[in-house]
Amino acid sequence: MTSKEQWAWVGAIALVLVGGGIAAGTALKGQLSPVTLGSQAPAFEATTIDGRSVRRTLEDYRGKVVLLNIWATWCGPCIVEMPTLEALHREFTDTDLRVVAVSIDQAQTEHAIQEFVKKLGLTFEVVHDPEGDITRDYQVMGYPETFVIGRDGVIRKKVIGAADWNSEGNRALVRQLLAERV
Repeated sequence: MTSKEQWAWVGAIALVLVGGGIAAGTALKGQLSPVTLGSQAPAFEATTIDGRSVRRTLEDYRGKVVLLNIWATWCGPCIVEMPTLEALHREFTDTDLRVVAVSIDQAQTEHAIQEFVKKLGLTFEVVHDPEGDITRDYQVMGYPETFVIGRDGVIRKKVIGAADWNSEGNRALVRQLLAERV
């Protein structure tokens, strides 16, 4: 093989590698960027559980502070955490805080989710994503997982596992985010 042929092979291999990298980047899109503090919150879609099949998206909460909780009815730590979410929601009811809990329970479980909400006396918004797309889009590591999103759509806090959302530290964070203007 001549030197010219060797360089042609090197060039061809380089083109294949570059093309493969571009194709992989296009196919994976936003999955290459971590969903973490300081990143833009990914869009999501979920359905209300009241039988109206109304779709909710992150866009519905534009300009609001959003506490986005990803959970399931079968998740023990989720059950423990729910009363603290409710207490936080009640404290900030007349503000721009929106507590949104997205259930990733299987399809056809809306009734079970409704019963769960009723049993715990939850008054914040609970929606359903039976396909679990939000798990992939938010790169969820476990349940519950919660994201506090500022008015600007940027993730300001991320918690994996149950937390006391009614703690003074979390209430102070909410007050701070509510005071910010976009």
